[in-house]
Amino acid sequence: MKTVSWFSAGVSSAVATKLAIDQIDRIIYTHIDDQNEDTLRFVKDCEVWFGKHVEILQSPLKSVENACRMASYVNGPRGAACTLRLKKRVRKEWEAKQLESLCYVWGLDADETDRAVRICKENPRQTHRFPLQEQHITKEGAHQILKASGIKRPAMYELGYHNNNCIGCVKGGMGYWNKIRQDFPEVFASRAAMERAIGATCINGIYLDEL
Repeated sequence: MKTVSWFSAGVSSAVATKLAIDQIDRIIYTHIDDQNEDTLRFVKDCEVWFGKHVEILQSPLKSVENACRMASYVNGPRGAACTLRLKKRVRKEWEAKQLESLCYVWGLDADETDRAVRICKENPRQTHRFPLQEQHITKEGAHQILKASGIKRPAMYELGYHNNNCIGCVKGGMGYWNKIRQDFPEVFASRAAMERAIGATCINGIYLDEL
């Protein structure tokens, strides 16, 4: 069995990978152009911390806007168009080339058990490990562990965001988008224009330019 960490370049994912590093065969980060430019610095710092190479994959679509425009859809009950096309599809295409049985390591913390159950149900062909949950480590605990390592966390956390998602994550709520409007006005304007062009919204039933 091959054990793979799907490293998101977030703090929880980094700590989960480190906790299971001796059992991990491959570490894979799926890059999206909309990530804060500091994300790749964090990936490289973590690569040194892990003592193992981090492979970088990327969809040919590259960006959130490309994925949403191709789908004529942004976010809703089916999930976000960008997550489906820029992350899940990349992983599924990688999976199709593998011959061994696979065990995946995920960075879900002790308060995300529902998400862990969903991942297991949606991906029944793989075995799944959640090192933070195994050791009852919360998101706050993961941040403390990373701080003790001496690695600077990604810039989005320093700006007050809870996750190191793409700048202008289409799964964010009203409060998130009002903060993006202040911190990254050009991204806010671009996403608002994209919504109108597609005729679909990030937030159910409300266009960003109506906030």
